Amino acid sequence: MYNTDMPTRNELPSTARLIRSTIIAAFVALVLLVTVVMPAEYALDPTGAGRVLGLTEMGEIKEQLAEEAAADAAAQMMPVQSYAEVSTPEPVEPVTETAAAPAAEAEPTPTEPVPAPAAETEWQDEVRFVLTPGQGTEFKLTMNQGAVARFAWATEGGPVNFDTHGDGGGRSISYEKGRGVPEDEGELEAAFTGNHGWFFRNRNDNDVTLVLRTGGDYGELKKML
Repeated sequence: MYNTDMPTRNELPSTARLIRSTIIAAFVALVLLVTVVMPAEYALDPTGAGRVLGLTEMGEIKEQLAEEAAADAAAQMMPVQSYAEVSTPEPVEPVTETAAAPAAEAEPTPTEPVPAPAAETEWQDEVRFVLTPGQGTEFKLTMNQGAVARFAWATEGGPVNFDTHGDGGGRSISYEKGRGVPEDEGELEAAFTGNHGWFFRNRNDNDVTLVLRTGGDYGELKKML
C-alpha cells in the first residue's frame, strides 16, 4: 500500500508568506466589494468605477424594486371615493318659428331638433394625486378572473416609473413595467381573481401630478397603503 509522502518543513510555506497571502486576498476582496458588489447590490459607488462598468444602475434598479416590493407586501386596502359619472345633458326644447301671414294662408312651419352633444368616454372612477420626489403609491382594482378593465393615466410635471401587477389567493403576476413614462392607456385583463393595478413612483427632482381613470368590469378602485 502506497502512502502519500508528507511534505518536509522546508516545503511548507513560512508564516510570513501566509500572512502576506492573507493580506493580498483581503485587499483583493475589499477592492471587489467597493468596485463591484456595493454598486451592483446597493447602488453605492464611492470610487465611481461602478458607474463606468454599468453596475450602479443595476443596483439602483434592485433597490427600487425592493422598495416597491416592500410597499406592496405591506399594503392594506382603502376604498377610493368613486368619481362622479358624466351627467347626461337635459333635452333641449326644439325652436320653432312662425311666419307672419294671414290666418287663412298660414301653414305650419317645420321644426328641426337641436342635435345632442357627442357622447364622451365614460369612466367609473377618476383619481388625481401628487407624488413628491422619490414617493410611490399604488392603486388596484378588485377583479374576477377574465374580467377586462379600461384605464388611462397621464402625468403633469414629468414621467414616472410604473409596475402593472396583480395578486390574490396566494398568487401574483407582473403584467408590465416601465421607467420614465409620461402616460399610458389600454385594457387590463385579470389573470385570476384578486387585486390588479398599478404602482407608481416619482424619480424626478420635483412634484408630479398623476391622473388615473378606470372603467369596465371590476368591483372598485382602491388605494393601497
